[in-house]
Amino acid sequence: MSSTATPAKIKVETPFRRFVSEFAASKIAVGALLVFTIIALIAILAPWIAPQNPYDLAVLDIMDGRLEPGAVGGGGYVHWLGTDDQGRDMLSGIMYGLRISLLVGVGSAIIACAVGAALGMIAAYAGGKTDSAIMRLVDLQLSFPAILAALMILAFLGKGIMNVVIAIVIVEWAYYARTVRGSALVERNREYIEAARCLALPSRIILFSHLLPNCLPPLIVVGTMQIARAIALEATLSFLGLGVPITEPSLGLLIANGFEYMLSGKYWISFYPGIALLVTIVAINLVGDQLRDVLNPRLKK
Repeated sequence: MSSTATPAKIKVETPFRRFVSEFAASKIAVGALLVFTIIALIAILAPWIAPQNPYDLAVLDIMDGRLEPGAVGGGGYVHWLGTDDQGRDMLSGIMYGLRISLLVGVGSAIIACAVGAALGMIAAYAGGKTDSAIMRLVDLQLSFPAILAALMILAFLGKGIMNVVIAIVIVEWAYYARTVRGSALVERNREYIEAARCLALPSRIILFSHLLPNCLPPLIVVGTMQIARAIALEATLSFLGLGVPITEPSLGLLIANGFEYMLSGKYWISFYPGIALLVTIVAINLVGDQLRDVLNPRLKK
C-alpha cells in the first residue's frame, strides 16, 4: 500500500515582508513609530479632540491666564497642563501646535526632496559642466549655516507658514541633491541604464522610471532625518519670532510665549510644548536610524 507524501509548502519572503521583519527587529524603532503615529493622529484630529479651540477669542477668558496644571478654569473644565498668559488651554495649544509643526516639517521635506532629488539625478546623469554647476551650487548652499540662511530669507519674505516652508526648502534641498547624486553616479553605468540608452528612451523616462527607483533607499533615510531637522528648524525660527504668525502657532511659538515666565515659576507654559517637540523629534530620528540600518546594512553599528 503506497502513501502519497504531502508536498511541503514553500514560504516565499517578499522584499516588503523582509523589510517589515527587519524593521520590527528593533523594539525601540517600533515603539518610536507607534509614538509618532499617535502624535500624527493627535495633530490631525485636534479640532475634534482638543478640549478647547485655543485661538477662538470667543471662548477665552483672560481671568484664566497662567493657571497651574490641573486647575479648573472659568469654563468649568480642568486644564490638565495649565494655561498660558492669555488663558488658552495648554493641552489644546499643543495639539494645534503639532498640526503646524508637522505640516511645515513634512511639507517642506517633501518639496525639498523633490527639488534636490531631481537636481541630483540630473547632475549625475548629465555629468560635465551641468554636474559641476549643480554641485558648486550645492557646496555654496551647504557652506552657510542652515539657521542663518533661513533667518536671512525670512527677514526678506516675512512671517507666514508658506514663507517658512520656502525658507526651509531653500536651505534643505542640497542635502537631498548630494545624496541622490552619489547613488545615481553608481547606477548610471549599470547595464539597465545602458540598455535604456540603446533603446533611445527619453532622458526623463530614464531618470524617473529607471534611475530614481534605485536611488530611493538612501533618499528615504535622508528624508526621514530631514523631517525631524525641518521641524526643529521651524521651531527655532518661530521661537526667534520669524516663523509662523501668532494666529497659527507651532510648538516653537508656544515655547517662546512662556519663556519670559520661566523665572517666575510658570514653567508649564514652555515646558510641556518643549516636551512635545522633543518627543516628536526623537521618535522620528529613532525611526530614521532603523530605516538606515535596514536599507543599508553596511552602516549597522
